[in-house]
Amino acid sequence: MAQFEGYERRIGKINECLAEYGFKDLDEVKQFCLDKGVDVDTIVRSIQPICFENAVWAYTLGAGIAFKKGVKTAAEAAEAIGIGLQAFCIPGSVADQRKVGLGHGNLAAMLLREETECFCFLAGHESFAAAEGAIGIAKTANKVRKKPLRVILNGLGKDAAYIISRINGFTSVETQLDYATGELKILEEKAFSDGERAKVKCYGADDVVEGVAIMRHEGVDVSITGNSTNPTRFQHPVAGTYKKWAIENGKRYFSVASGGGTGRTLHPDNMAAGPASYGMTDTMGRMHSDAQFAGSSSVPAHVEMMGLIGMGNNPMVGASVAVAVAVSEAL
Repeated sequence: MAQFEGYERRIGKINECLAEYGFKDLDEVKQFCLDKGVDVDTIVRSIQPICFENAVWAYTLGAGIAFKKGVKTAAEAAEAIGIGLQAFCIPGSVADQRKVGLGHGNLAAMLLREETECFCFLAGHESFAAAEGAIGIAKTANKVRKKPLRVILNGLGKDAAYIISRINGFTSVETQLDYATGELKILEEKAFSDGERAKVKCYGADDVVEGVAIMRHEGVDVSITGNSTNPTRFQHPVAGTYKKWAIENGKRYFSVASGGGTGRTLHPDNMAAGPASYGMTDTMGRMHSDAQFAGSSSVPAHVEMMGLIGMGNNPMVGASVAVAVAVSEAL
C-alpha cells in the first residue's frame, strides 16, 4: 500500500482524482505505468535523490493520467502530469491556491514545444538544485524536439559558475561586460564533458547588469528563479529587469518565480497568514513573474511545507520533462 508524507491530508483529493481516471488506488497506477514500460520511481529519484516519497507517487499518478488521457506528444503528457501533481497539493495550502502542480506541468510542456528555444535556471550558484534540474532536461528534452532546447544556468559569481560546471560536466562560459557600451564579451567556453551535460552552458555574472546582458545574449524565452542565497541581490532583479527589456523590445519571455512561500527569510511580515504572507522573496517574485511556484528552488522540505510535494522546484522542472518524455516514448 502506498504511504507517503502528509498522507492523511492529501488522500481525499487524490482519491477523487484516481476515481476520475478509473484507477482503484495508487498501487494500481504504479503497476499500470510499469506495464507500459515507465519506471517513474527511478526517473524521479535520478533527478533529486533526496526527494520525498510523495514526489515519487505524485509523478506516478501524473504519468498514469497521461496514459489514460491518450496523449499524443510529450508536451501533452507534461500537462497531464501537472494534473497528478495538483492532486497531491494539500487543500487550502499556498501550493493549492496557486495551482502550482498544474503550473509545473505547463512549464514542462512549454520546454517541450518548439517555440521555446532557450530555458534559463536563474539561480544563486550556491544551489546545486538548478544543476539537478538542468541535467534532467539535458538528458531528455531533446529526444522529442526537432530543434534542440538550449539550457543555461545564469548566476552570481564567476568562480561558483566554474565550479558548478566542473562538478556537473557543463560548459563554463566566462564573460566580461563592457559597462560603457553594454557589450558582453565571451572570453572562454570550456566544456567539462563530451556528453549531453556539456550542452548546458553555465554563466557567472558579477552583478545584475551583467546577468541581464547574459539573458539578452542567449535570448532567453523562459526562466525560473531560484530562492537560494542571492534572490534579492541577483535572480529576481535580473528577471524583472530582463522582463522590462523584453516587453519594450517585443521579445517573448515567460518568467517563473520559484516562490518563497510563507515564512521565508528576509523579513516575512505576517507569517501565519498563509497565502497572504508577503515575505521579501515572495514579494519580488510576484512583481515580475508570469507564474509563481511555492517553496524553495532546491529544498524538498520547504516545498512540502507549502503544500506541494517534497522536491525542489528546480529539480521538479527536470523531473516533469523527464517523466513526460518517458511517457511519450512508451506510446
